[in-house]
Amino acid sequence: MIKQLLLEQVLACGVETNIATTILPQVNQCLACLPADCWQCLTQCILKPSHPFALHELLYKTSFSDWDKSQGFPPAWFPSHEQMQAANIAVLMKELKLDSYAELHAWSTQHYAKFWDIIIQRLGIRWREKYTQIVDLADSVESPQWLVGAQFNIVESCFQTSPDIPAIIFQPEAGSIFTLSYGELYALTNRVANGLVDAGFKRADAIAITMPMTAESVAIYLGIVKAGGIVVSIPDSFSAAEIARRLYLSNAKAIFTQDYILRSGKQLPLYNKVVNANAPIAIVLGSSVELRPGDLTWKEFLSSNEQFDAFPTHAGAYTNILFSSGTTGEPKVIPWTQTTPIKCAADGHLHQDIQPGDVVAWHTNLGWMMGPWLIYASLINQATIALYYGKPTEREYGQFIQDAGVNILGVVPSLVNSWKTTGCMQGLDWSAIKAFSSTGECSNPEDMFYLMSLAGYKPVIEYCGGTEIGGAYITGTLVQPSTPSTFTTPALGLDIIILDSDGNPTNKGEAFIIPPSIGLSTELLNADHHQIYFANVPQIPHLVPLRRHGDQIQRLPYCYYRAHGRVDDSMNLSGIKVSSTEIEQVLNAESGISETAAIAVSSLSGGPSQLVLYVVVKPDVQEDKAAIATSLQKAINQRLNPLFKIHDIVIVDRLPRTASNKVMRRVLRDQYQATLPQPTKSYA
Repeated sequence: MIKQLLLEQVLACGVETNIATTILPQVNQCLACLPADCWQCLTQCILKPSHPFALHELLYKTSFSDWDKSQGFPPAWFPSHEQMQAANIAVLMKELKLDSYAELHAWSTQHYAKFWDIIIQRLGIRWREKYTQIVDLADSVESPQWLVGAQFNIVESCFQTSPDIPAIIFQPEAGSIFTLSYGELYALTNRVANGLVDAGFKRADAIAITMPMTAESVAIYLGIVKAGGIVVSIPDSFSAAEIARRLYLSNAKAIFTQDYILRSGKQLPLYNKVVNANAPIAIVLGSSVELRPGDLTWKEFLSSNEQFDAFPTHAGAYTNILFSSGTTGEPKVIPWTQTTPIKCAADGHLHQDIQPGDVVAWHTNLGWMMGPWLIYASLINQATIALYYGKPTEREYGQFIQDAGVNILGVVPSLVNSWKTTGCMQGLDWSAIKAFSSTGECSNPEDMFYLMSLAGYKPVIEYCGGTEIGGAYITGTLVQPSTPSTFTTPALGLDIIILDSDGNPTNKGEAFIIPPSIGLSTELLNADHHQIYFANVPQIPHLVPLRRHGDQIQRLPYCYYRAHGRVDDSMNLSGIKVSSTEIEQVLNAESGISETAAIAVSSLSGGPSQLVLYVVVKPDVQEDKAAIATSLQKAINQRLNPLFKIHDIVIVDRLPRTASNKVMRRVLRDQYQATLPQPTKSYA
């Protein structure tokens, strides 16, 4: 049956009459084609980002009205032949004489040593002494030794291009755009490294950073690693208590910070939080605060010497200490070695298709893995980092993306939802974008479809992994059609298997990683790595041992994938991983609270997790839901993170428990999910 639209349907989308009259014949002509050809015709010839989003939705649904819903969602972007041939993956396939992406992925897992050898060469990693063996599995697949015999400093691989090429494009809030060249970043990195040596810090000293992602913080990060130090990554949004806990767990010898953070014209104190955390010696950017005795201003610390000989060491040497929430309330202390940045750069090269000269933006922080990831994925691939210092939820950020000529824009789904709700990014020219990439939490198809429309339909590379992976285990590519909120492939160089609760292979269940791969952690500094990732995992013949990760994944009929959140009691809120226990420990200490259970829920159509609290109040406390919510939100803001927003609270007489007295959070999650309204529209 030929699909046709009526003028009234187009007008109902908010399209002006003269425009609707002009485009309707063209739309109906496209609708006469096969669904994929129809949609490509509409997006390339008719639909504009300036058209009402309702029109985009109408044409997408009409194009794929006959789509088999069992196949998941229909694609919203198809790579052209030219786009495919220009991708880094296509070049690699040609080099290996492989005809399809499926063949490439299979080859990369069956011949992982050769795969990583080739990727390391493609990335141009610089050596003082080259490795004699890619990987040694003598100590088991759990504890591979990568790049045996190598001596190098990974920072040297961040400066392979011309010193005149822009390394960082940045814009302070309400300021102008500035550029820092590779040569200037190299000099500033060396001044930081010399400053550390001059201040008496030694190789392998842990040096913390808690400050926004700025040009200076990038140089600080690289300078610490270049001097042989270990960066301790602490988010600047954390409370003083959480900063103190991470300083203690990492045994940090010093901390880089700044006087305050400027957000929407407001000065948010940062140095004061560091002081309240009883931090060691602080090096402070900004001059609006009086420093403690012994602390240094940025000017006092920074060396004038712009030359520094990087400290080379072995591949397993620590470069970064990061933190990821477990389910016991104590954050896991995860060390990155010199090999982890290679995983960052490899993923960026292959999956986000970062090429020399590309401009890459990802509003993040050095306290989270995507901050260091952005540094290595961009600089090792000879690209430019784009940093905006203000809030990403405001139009000024979108204006910066336009003016900086960003080619790859990273997001978290809750940010996209905010853009869609406010419409703040409408009317901007994002035509330079060749791909988006989404990470941090489960995304919503409608929001991701909206995101694609903002740039005239560019693909969204879903990117799911973790700090303990150094990147993704499941993601997408620019050589496969892009479907909203859908993964197209396990990351190159590794594979996964999906198992049901009985340990049998299935199409929907818990995803387990099949090691080894560069990037996968091999130790934790405060916990038993084997117990967390390998103990008591299902035994599958020829796939021993599997590595636990904890995500629920569904394999779709055409071998794409969808994520369905966590199988354990951790959650992602605003792109930040936190455990239920961490939240409950804070809230259970509040006056009038007997106990709480924290769960994460999403709408039935998917999307970012939202925090819901089940609360048992003490007998003498009035059950005032609004007052309790206000009190608990204040506690979260002060003791955890103000980015963790309470979506709803449910007051109950008691919490459901197992026979062993464990709170049955999954029961609560199912109960709450059952109360949610059915979605009013679907993209399937």
